Amino acid sequence: MNTINNYIEENKDRFLEELFELIRIPSISSIEAHKPDMVRAAEQWKKILLSAGADKADVFETDGNPVTYGEKIIDPALPTVLVYSHMDVMPVDPLDLWNTDPFEPVVKDGKIWARGADDDKGQGFMHAKAFELMMKTDTLPCNVKFMIEGEEEIGSPNLGKWCEQNKEMLKADVILVSDTGMIAADIPSITTGLRGLAYWEIEVTGPKRDLHSGLFGGAVANPINVLCDMISKMIDEKGAITIPGFYDDVEEVSAEERAKLAEAPFSEEEYKAALDVEELKGEEGYSTNERTGIRPTFDVCGIWGGYTGEGAKTVLPSKAFAKVSSRLVPNQDHEKIADLFVEHFESIAPKSVKVKVKSLHGGQGYVCPIDLPAYQAAEKAYEDVFGKTPVPVRSGGSIPIISTFEEVLGTKSVLMGFGLESDAIHSPNENYPLENFYNGIRTIPLFYRYFAELMKG
Repeated sequence: MNTINNYIEENKDRFLEELFELIRIPSISSIEAHKPDMVRAAEQWKKILLSAGADKADVFETDGNPVTYGEKIIDPALPTVLVYSHMDVMPVDPLDLWNTDPFEPVVKDGKIWARGADDDKGQGFMHAKAFELMMKTDTLPCNVKFMIEGEEEIGSPNLGKWCEQNKEMLKADVILVSDTGMIAADIPSITTGLRGLAYWEIEVTGPKRDLHSGLFGGAVANPINVLCDMISKMIDEKGAITIPGFYDDVEEVSAEERAKLAEAPFSEEEYKAALDVEELKGEEGYSTNERTGIRPTFDVCGIWGGYTGEGAKTVLPSKAFAKVSSRLVPNQDHEKIADLFVEHFESIAPKSVKVKVKSLHGGQGYVCPIDLPAYQAAEKAYEDVFGKTPVPVRSGGSIPIISTFEEVLGTKSVLMGFGLESDAIHSPNENYPLENFYNGIRTIPLFYRYFAELMKG
């Protein structure tokens, strides 16, 4: 452990400068104008991997954004770890809510403030520096491969095909991912489950043009009113989703597992205070942690239409739009759910409007068994650094490609996250505590050590 700590202490400032170079690239995958930035980010990752000690690193084209792949094979007979991360980030809007430039990282109050500081440039970069540390100190105990993609934030639409085309190159004993979080800074946790995702865009059309709300209001259906009414019918008074067939395949978690989940430290009052809300809301019969971990959801992610500029404009709009999503639990098929919603939502539309629903993207849920050697290695590594056994948790979030890895590559993933809820990923003022960044670099080499030992038997 002293070797690890000494190397980090000697190089910590350089680590930050190199990370900041990566963060300064505005690699927003959902905006077409940033396509050149995705290429820049891929080339930067190639440089990072080669300088850390990879035998080779290359940028691969896909039908969308590129993938950077690198590897260090010290002995084909030894186990292989495949590290997955993503170089793309979420859009930064609304920009006026940021306290700093989102692509000019700053360190303040012990945290890095920038888009991608945590999700996932900061967390992915920990693996590059942990790899560099093992190479420079001659302590790498097994083979390592890196796969850094550029489309995670838009559902990884092209990575599954790329994995299928490169199965031999990507062969590994486990996939190691840091794109999740911990319960608290002093309470490590390992994510053992991820929810799946289905995501749609809705378009509601009323009259063929915008109308004067005084002359036509009350006689012609307002698409925004209709859309809001239709959305409100998707959840009943008990917080249950009303789409027919939605719950048919939902995994009912046992009382024993629910009891284990309840052991995770959690204060509802602190949770509400952190979010500045007076009351929580969700499906009846489940705790807050259960609602975000083992139950599916339905949420409006965006809604718009009509006049939203300065001042007043009395208009009855021709169209209204919304983006909506469902987080899904294991056994729910995202394609089946996508079809069920489209069919149901279009079927309840009144004749006063026309409704079109388009599925944008989705992915399956994922569960990691806690008896995997890689899980046990991660557990021991966290114990060494944090002085306590990590808590297994099921995350409310989704990383759609994780289930695809299992399906296409036949490889399980272990999710060693170091982020915190307060990191505000996907939001203005995203941040990442320096302590978590450096603790990640401390923990990852220990994972390699214990994993190699366990795989030896």
